[in-house]
Amino acid sequence: MKILNRNEVDIQTTWDLSSLFSDNESYALELESLLNDVTLFNTTYKTKLTDAQTTIKALHEYMALLERMTSVGTYASLTMSEDSSNPDAQVLSGKASITMNQVSPLLNFVTQEIRLLEDAILNEIKSLDDNFSLTIDEIIKEKPHMLTPEIEDVLSTLAPTLNSHYHTYNMHKLIDMKFDNVTTDNHDIPMSFGYFEDELMFHEDTDVRRKAFDTFHKRLKGSENTVAAIYGAHVQKEKAMAKLKGFDNTIDYLLFDQDVTRDMYDRQIDLIMEHLAPAMRKFAKQLQSIHKLDKMTYSDLHLVVDPTFEPNYTIEDSHAELLKGLSILGDDYLDMINRAFDERWIDFPQNAGKSTGAFCSSPYGRHPYILISWTSKMREVFVLAHELGHAGHFYLAGQNQNILNVRPSLYFIEAPSTMNELLMANHLNKSAEDDRLKRWILSTLISRTYYHNFVTHLIEAAFQREVYRTIDANKPLNANVLNTLFKEVLTTFWGDAVEITEGAELTWMRQPHYYMGLYPYTYSAGLTVATQASDKLLNDEISIEDWKNVLKAGGTKSPLDLAKMVNIDLSTEEPLLKTIQKISDMIDEIEVLTDNLNK
Repeated sequence: MKILNRNEVDIQTTWDLSSLFSDNESYALELESLLNDVTLFNTTYKTKLTDAQTTIKALHEYMALLERMTSVGTYASLTMSEDSSNPDAQVLSGKASITMNQVSPLLNFVTQEIRLLEDAILNEIKSLDDNFSLTIDEIIKEKPHMLTPEIEDVLSTLAPTLNSHYHTYNMHKLIDMKFDNVTTDNHDIPMSFGYFEDELMFHEDTDVRRKAFDTFHKRLKGSENTVAAIYGAHVQKEKAMAKLKGFDNTIDYLLFDQDVTRDMYDRQIDLIMEHLAPAMRKFAKQLQSIHKLDKMTYSDLHLVVDPTFEPNYTIEDSHAELLKGLSILGDDYLDMINRAFDERWIDFPQNAGKSTGAFCSSPYGRHPYILISWTSKMREVFVLAHELGHAGHFYLAGQNQNILNVRPSLYFIEAPSTMNELLMANHLNKSAEDDRLKRWILSTLISRTYYHNFVTHLIEAAFQREVYRTIDANKPLNANVLNTLFKEVLTTFWGDAVEITEGAELTWMRQPHYYMGLYPYTYSAGLTVATQASDKLLNDEISIEDWKNVLKAGGTKSPLDLAKMVNIDLSTEEPLLKTIQKISDMIDEIEVLTDNLNK
């Protein structure tokens, strides 16, 4: 298979960014206009936020500027995501970075001056305009950790440099990393970062899959010190910010904005490492038996139970299936899905320089955009359902909340996306008439939905926690330390059920989530909420409108309170333990169905 360049793909399968900006020239004009308008805003209001009325007026203009900044940043980011090797995209990204470097310090005074207001004025703002109740509460909450205006202005000026590690990581990963072809007796297969993660690590041919793993990780090994230096600089920056803002440790600093307790964070990691690991080891052994492998290695873990049964799906097929599977969410939601396909909100092609994995970007006031690398496999329908879950979440939240209130805690962000995966599985299960189809549905849920969110990202989270513990203990961080930490987590989780293949310890190099704060653990947190909510929905304990009200609430409630809206108590172990038990039961059912099919 040839890995296409961006100019070789079918444009009708790409996203259309013209709803953000019609062309690069209009984008450049907006950058100039934005800087002028922010400068005027600064001149008009700086030092004048001393009373409720003036502050309210300023906040409304501030929100409008934030919306424009979001559109500018999104356009630059998406253009880079579709092909980071494109020189024009690199120029766009650079211009956006320069403009934001000028704009951000000019806006710092808004929160700085509001923090200095007396409580009586803050309460007056809340009583006069309910749009800003949550904003004022957040500002009050942050007061103990506020820095002097001078320091905050300096940090804003340095932000492009301080936050450059993610960009540097992606440039190295997506552009500079070139891979050897995978050579076997019968194949000579071109390799890229995306092609390995989207295709080759799932390959049914054991020789191809394992040699692809070795070839891929041999190249990673050649960059381990570079990537370790990038990641190490990033976490040291986070540690410095935690100290500056008066937190006891880096983890508490990163959890602060999530509105999550340390207990909730640690519980999510510890209970899965202890209670889910035995079930997943059993599933790994099932895969080994089904595929008649001489041994179960780390490079075999992405095998599916029944690869010859997985249907092929065109983009059009996926559209029809998603409309049926997500119909329970109502006509307004289905209209959004139709628009996503018809108006080209989704970028499907596989091409060189494209970001790996899948994501949804939801700029406020505009429609969402989804990136995916389409492989024509049924598993991609679940990925698309997942990303449409993010799209639907922010589509509904954006219609009901202002830009300051729209985003919920990161802890909750993956609940709507994984809920869609479960709704799709339930839809398919209803039509399942034979054991093979039932097994395929269950195994897809395990290997795609739960493995991805409860294992892959959870192992990342356990590793990430050890990284922060290491830097907070003032111990050095380098490639050898990172490799050792990751391998220890893998060994703890998989025990002797899986051979940890040489190169597996480099898996930390593959994931950009580490540059996004404490993100990896939130996948399992969100799926815990989604699993319990979907069960309650199927048992008529809640209605679909109850769930959609959660989506519409956006960031106006904490994760605990959002979950309470659908009768889930996240302050206890019960939701997570019930979800782990459900996963274990599904694995047992796959074993029974496999025995039946073998007979």
